[in-house]
Amino acid sequence: MLDHCSISHKGGVVLWSRSFTPEASHITSSAASPVNSLIREALIEGRTTEEKYEKDGYAVRWTFVNDLELIFVVAYQRILQLTYVEDLLTAMKALFIKLCPRLRAIRLSLGISSRTFEGWDKVFDKLLKGIEEKVAQDRKSRYRSVVQVEKQASSPPSDDLETLPSESPDAPQDEQQIARNVQALKARLRGRGGRRGGRGTSRVESGNGRDGAPTSDNESTKLKTKTKSGRKWGDETPSESDMASLDFSSLIDEASMGMRTKDGLYEVKDWDFGAKDDETNDVIARALRSDVSKQPTSSLGSLGSLFARLTGSKVLTEEDLKPVLEGMKQHLMKKNVAKAIADKVCEGVGENLVGKKVGSFQTTSNAVRTALSTSLTRILTPKTSTDLLLTIRTKLTSPVTSSQQRIPYSIVFVGVNGVGKSTNLSKVCFWLIQNGLRVLIAACDTFRSGAVEQLRVHVRNLSMLGVDGATNSKGRVELYEKGYGKDAAGIAKEAIAHAKDNDFDVVLIDTAGRMQDNEPLMRALAKLVTVNSPDKIIFVGEALVGNEAVDQLTKFDRALRDFSAASTGKSRGIDGMLITKWDTVDDKVGAALSMTYVTGQPIIFVGCGQTYTDLRQLRVSNVVQAILSD
Repeated sequence: MLDHCSISHKGGVVLWSRSFTPEASHITSSAASPVNSLIREALIEGRTTEEKYEKDGYAVRWTFVNDLELIFVVAYQRILQLTYVEDLLTAMKALFIKLCPRLRAIRLSLGISSRTFEGWDKVFDKLLKGIEEKVAQDRKSRYRSVVQVEKQASSPPSDDLETLPSESPDAPQDEQQIARNVQALKARLRGRGGRRGGRGTSRVESGNGRDGAPTSDNESTKLKTKTKSGRKWGDETPSESDMASLDFSSLIDEASMGMRTKDGLYEVKDWDFGAKDDETNDVIARALRSDVSKQPTSSLGSLGSLFARLTGSKVLTEEDLKPVLEGMKQHLMKKNVAKAIADKVCEGVGENLVGKKVGSFQTTSNAVRTALSTSLTRILTPKTSTDLLLTIRTKLTSPVTSSQQRIPYSIVFVGVNGVGKSTNLSKVCFWLIQNGLRVLIAACDTFRSGAVEQLRVHVRNLSMLGVDGATNSKGRVELYEKGYGKDAAGIAKEAIAHAKDNDFDVVLIDTAGRMQDNEPLMRALAKLVTVNSPDKIIFVGEALVGNEAVDQLTKFDRALRDFSAASTGKSRGIDGMLITKWDTVDDKVGAALSMTYVTGQPIIFVGCGQTYTDLRQLRVSNVVQAILSD
């Protein structure tokens, strides 16, 4: 059963709407309406990860009419599996445009009377009733076919008649006839075995062909891989330069240290992809130049020739853009963007271009370049502040009554196994120490062997590093740990209480790595979040992952929201991301786009090395340039 249907203009005017239940009518008229959330979070920000948008137990599907700037929306309970919603939207769109021809002459800025869509309610009722009846009939026919199949399966199978003699068993047969039947049966069985053996033989032969030795010296040269140069060992005394090259014990890298602002705050550096020429960065603009045939081939190199056919005064259609969007999708996937996200980005770009009139080659070039760049920028632009230091100082300086104690700012680091949560937590700790804050690290990974010892080493190292040349930071960072096999939620609660009693400013909570499909461990993580209500939940993920980034982040966010809502009625999800191993992917930064697209939350930091200063901030413009670069 549907809950709500509406037809709106992109300018914000609701042309027609209907709620099917009193509760749905009340919700859709409030600020928490799933339709309002769809427009605000998915359409305006361009985050449409799946075919449908989900919010507070509702599933919302929609479709556009670009030339009229109309949005058709249907909302229903998420738990219901309504298979006819897509067909309903398509039929609604076609009928509405056909039955309301005055739309093309109406300008919404002049206002719309109530008679404009008179009679549409009856048309919609008839349409909905017809579709629901059709679905019910299809369900009944499928049920009948399943019952028939089950009845047939319950009867014992008969022998293969093809392998038996055609004569009746009661008919008299001579010895020659019996011998011929036996030979025919043997031949048929040998034929079946031969076919199976033939297929197996072909597989073996093809496998041998792949694994065989190369046929020429050139091929053998191509197959050789680069080997790591071996370290030189000898009896000679190493020089100072040799000693320096073998020294990996440095805790900080002076070259990667951040900068001090006029206010004395320590800011980490921005990640620099390298200075490049604008034309080289903008692959689409280069591909759309008239001399595209002279340019070296690339993943988007064919776009110029494709758009060359679209010049002149014409309106772009889906058929015109289909090959271009396919090339765009392949380019995004080569940049490590998850396939589902690449599909949606290209779909959004196509929706913005369909129905646009192009007057010249340059106009087409600008339209495509602007549409893709705008889409990527809109996705990557955070909807919340990424200034973590400002958020921390705002809470610490907020006034409290004389009977209250100031509660420290708490941050929980979550993620799958082996992504570098503890290492990058220590980098964030160094950044906080440089800004004069006292930090308490809570060792809530009570499962992995060595997890507590690892944090103890980090705390010891951070205690030796000074603030702006000071001799040490002792007293500015401490470790709170209770060993292994304990309840992580309880340890985090005790750590926050300890920090409050001892005037610590920030509590960094380290958690055990866990796979996103492990429900018991995800419930334990949700318990930690529910019990302690941290100010920030940061998901730590790798820059190396592609499609897996979407699965990890989606399931972590969904599990935290569902399990925390089940306990307290208030859901908590991921508040931001920290991407590790950023220095290993060059310009293949699609993981940043995928992660931001899934949650709409910002990337607060990226980790790019092994020292405490190897922490960077991302600029949206730089990431967009890296994605568009060849």
